[in-house]
Amino acid sequence: MGALGLWVGVWLARHDPALLAERLGSFIQRGQGAWDKFFMVCVAVAWCGWLVLMGLDARRFNWSSMHPSLQVVGMLAILVSMVAMRSVFRANSYAAPVVKIMAERGHKVSDSGPYAYVRHPMYAWAILFLLGMPLLLGSVWGLACVPLLVVGLGYRAVLEERMLCAQLAGYEEYAARVRYRFVPYVW
Repeated sequence: MGALGLWVGVWLARHDPALLAERLGSFIQRGQGAWDKFFMVCVAVAWCGWLVLMGLDARRFNWSSMHPSLQVVGMLAILVSMVAMRSVFRANSYAAPVVKIMAERGHKVSDSGPYAYVRHPMYAWAILFLLGMPLLLGSVWGLACVPLLVVGLGYRAVLEERMLCAQLAGYEEYAARVRYRFVPYVW
């Protein structure tokens, strides 16, 4: 998993250093809406709590158990999601971790690659990653938290789209053309 993350980072350094700089920046930034700053603080707290819960569940106290084959499924889900994230970065040089318009970089609507099918492919692949993590670690309690995390991503996507429709030229037309947010024919 670390090697794959390094591969994506090296690819970004060679092909899109501006996006790499954005992705390595703080999760609280100038130009970011107050709602997204609050959301990102909540994400940081939830992420840390989720990791601790899974560690306590699967390793320290063994509150739950999963069949070992599910760990392989979890590992594959994480690997697929990380490889797919690179396709997102290739198609969208503005895929920052925070919601903001990057006027200084000539921010425009991305509608090719995975963005031709769903409006938030990074969130879609993040859901696969979120499902894979508790499977890999063997935590039923961690898996039980995934729907809450997905609802949070969905809420953020709705707020992000409101901002993009209001502030990014062409986004409203793009949203009308590409109907689904995360999963084609579902949502």
